[in-house]
Amino acid sequence: MIPLERVRADFPILGRTVQGKPLIYLDSAATAQKPRQVLDALRAFYERSNANVHRSIHTLGEEATELLEAARDRVQRFIGAAEREEIVFTRGTTDAINLVAQTWGRRALGPGDEILLTEMEHHSNLVPWQLLAQETGATLRHIPVTDEGYLDLEVLDRLLTPRTRLVAVTHVSNVLGTINPVARLIARARRVGARVLVDGAQAVPHLPVDVRALGADFYVFSGHKMLGPTGIGVLYGRREVLEPLTPAWGGGEMIREVWLDRATWNDLPWRLEPGTPPIAGAVGLAAAIDYLEGVGLDAIRAHEVALTRLALERLGQVEELTCYGPRDAEAKGGVVAFNLAGVHPHDLAAALDLDGIAVRAGHHCAQPLMRRLGVVGTARASFYLYNTAAEVEALVVALLRAQDLLGLRPSGLSGPAGPRASRT
Repeated sequence: MIPLERVRADFPILGRTVQGKPLIYLDSAATAQKPRQVLDALRAFYERSNANVHRSIHTLGEEATELLEAARDRVQRFIGAAEREEIVFTRGTTDAINLVAQTWGRRALGPGDEILLTEMEHHSNLVPWQLLAQETGATLRHIPVTDEGYLDLEVLDRLLTPRTRLVAVTHVSNVLGTINPVARLIARARRVGARVLVDGAQAVPHLPVDVRALGADFYVFSGHKMLGPTGIGVLYGRREVLEPLTPAWGGGEMIREVWLDRATWNDLPWRLEPGTPPIAGAVGLAAAIDYLEGVGLDAIRAHEVALTRLALERLGQVEELTCYGPRDAEAKGGVVAFNLAGVHPHDLAAALDLDGIAVRAGHHCAQPLMRRLGVVGTARASFYLYNTAAEVEALVVALLRAQDLLGLRPSGLSGPAGPRASRT
């Protein structure tokens, strides 16, 4: 069990009001709030050890270098990587995916090769591969999504071929919440010799992740979704896959020696980290990992499952409301996307904001999935370790109030959810 009162007291922002109401923050899938422990770590770095890293001899520079590399070790242990050299700091998940595309992808792909994606990917795991396919002549293929919100793995044998060079898949959908069977997909991709990149942006903050157990070639995630700062992300790559790669971008730190007409490259991971790295971001990320492990990833997961189960049950009782994605809370992360009939999701989010409730609204950077669902967008409530059952109930009450405000409430709460509320 999560000690909710103690945890919530660690997040200063939860004490503020919005529109005169206590803030109910249900948008952690977009970015998570930060505990005092992370804010204190950032402040301490800037107040005591702020300097550039690796090339300084002075005390502050050595302290900053130690903090950065200790953060790398912290990430390595957190996700179960075999070696610290397999951890590359990036600006975020998007940057990490683009880094793989520009280093490994340009080297490995050519005309007629195939990249297998899914219909539920975030744009960050679609557009870089579209650009690369246009550049290299590779072909894009996609695993479809079923009406229930799962990947249709019945077609996997047809889509995975000897020409498949890469499978890129989200671990947890940022819209549907679906937890994909990535270990199964990785094992199947291995049989045709394909590499696998897993987008873990919605998984690492909420689930225990062991990259070696999964067998992924690349695994990427962001700090800001897991209580850390913005501007810091991680690319994990198996050393044998990273070792042959040459830099995508040039600058300082990623070199060993430079002449006027040529250069030689540094060792991993610094070869892939040009320029000044996100030092403070790494410090904050390490503090966020300490916090998450202090609470316990298993406890966080159990808490989110309970909130998601409650949300699915209560939202399913609101007439004219459609939820999207799996109905089994155990099969999804703490994400519930929904629409009210006759209300644009932006208008719905604005109405909820009047009650101090923050939800996401729009296409969630997943326009192909929106087309698959037959909608322009959705509202999305997403839960984290600091949310409560009372906040879920407040969301339902606010939705009913929004129906009244917009003149759309037929009869308020009904009985068990009907087909419309359980539809994907």
